[in-house]
Amino acid sequence: MMSGNGDYAAFLAKKAQVGADSGFEPLWLPDWLFGFQRHLVEWALRKGRGAIFADCGLGKGPMSLVWAENVLRKTNKPVLILAPLAVSHQFIHEGEKFDIECKRCQDGRHSGGIVVTNYERLDRFDPKEFGGCVGDESSRIKHATTKTRNMVTEFMREIPYRLLGTATAAPNDFFELGTSSEALGYLGHQDMLSRFFKEDEVKDYLGWGRKTFRFRGHAEFPFWRWVCSWSRACRKPSDLGFDDDGFVLPPLQERELIVEASRKKKGTLFAVPASTLPEQREERRSTLRQRCEAAAELVSSHDDYSVIWCHLNDEGDLLEKIIPEAFQVKGSQSDERKEERLRAFSDGELKRLIIKPKIGAFGLNWQHCHNVVCFPGYSFEQYYQAVRRCWRFGQKRKVNVTIIASTGEKKVLAAMKRKAEQADRMFDNLVRSMDDVLHVERKANFEKGEEIPSWLG
Repeated sequence: MMSGNGDYAAFLAKKAQVGADSGFEPLWLPDWLFGFQRHLVEWALRKGRGAIFADCGLGKGPMSLVWAENVLRKTNKPVLILAPLAVSHQFIHEGEKFDIECKRCQDGRHSGGIVVTNYERLDRFDPKEFGGCVGDESSRIKHATTKTRNMVTEFMREIPYRLLGTATAAPNDFFELGTSSEALGYLGHQDMLSRFFKEDEVKDYLGWGRKTFRFRGHAEFPFWRWVCSWSRACRKPSDLGFDDDGFVLPPLQERELIVEASRKKKGTLFAVPASTLPEQREERRSTLRQRCEAAAELVSSHDDYSVIWCHLNDEGDLLEKIIPEAFQVKGSQSDERKEERLRAFSDGELKRLIIKPKIGAFGLNWQHCHNVVCFPGYSFEQYYQAVRRCWRFGQKRKVNVTIIASTGEKKVLAAMKRKAEQADRMFDNLVRSMDDVLHVERKANFEKGEEIPSWLG
């Protein structure tokens, strides 16, 4: 039995699972931060454990470095930044650019300060040594069963200050939001699903059944309120109430190049779209040479920088063989070899790079390149990230994206388009929900007589 209204209010507050702030007031905010970046860093420091879902090119790297420098000064303990392969070198360059000292370490033996390493090396570090940890491109921990997710979550568990940053926390990917929450020390992903969602089973366009989740009755606003309690999201500064000046992307031109299949299905006069996953895989392999030759012709038609995204080892090997001056990054290479070629392309030393999205689609800055060739895949996130290596804030030219597919892959292309439209709608809904939540919070603060920042006006 609740003894009074105060006890009942406390009970409801506990059930709401809105994470309390556990951070501190910023100790250092450099003048070179843009207004929206300053706002996000201030929020993340006061929060203590939070996530910044900001789009590609909005400066998650510099914001992470400023956050890390503040935690270093506050705790007088090292801060570890986890990054995808080759992205750790970008942090070092950005640290030099902005006069924030950070050092790369791969073996766990560091000298303190801000330490940058790759996710693949995390097992060599001791979490007890660090006062803070940053997970750059934190979609790496989205899958609840992956080794990386378990390792990062366990590593962060006892670290007082934590920051996650990614551009592709898909608002309809509730698993990713749940695994992010768990790594930050809030609700676990399973607890999140059981609290806010009901499980359904739906069939996709191929007739394959899969589990999906829908909001419980009246749970949608409490869910986004909870997400907003530990994260901030934006695709452009105006999502947070700031001016978009300097953050308007150049045009993106996407086109499809359809290659006729050389073989037709038994019993048919014409090539028909592949319907099942086995048929799609067979279609991909049977048209491998035609697709690769089309990509080679396209890339060889100019002398500018190009990146070619493939999915199969045979695709990558053939592309490297038939495209002049093209170099491949592939899984069989050592991490050192992969990083060497990724850095060479990032620095403009290589003109043509062949790579799989799962290897290099996250975190790298390739604004010097505006020609993208790719083969369609099943993951919209991988496609989005692959294109965003080049089409990001800081790009000065129109970005040309050519998707090369066979006649039998039209359903794959249609699925990609549907996922793109869904992602846009859902992110718009997230920003709208976040604005509603922040409006409620601002109103509550105003009624309490607290000072409201001028940008919230």
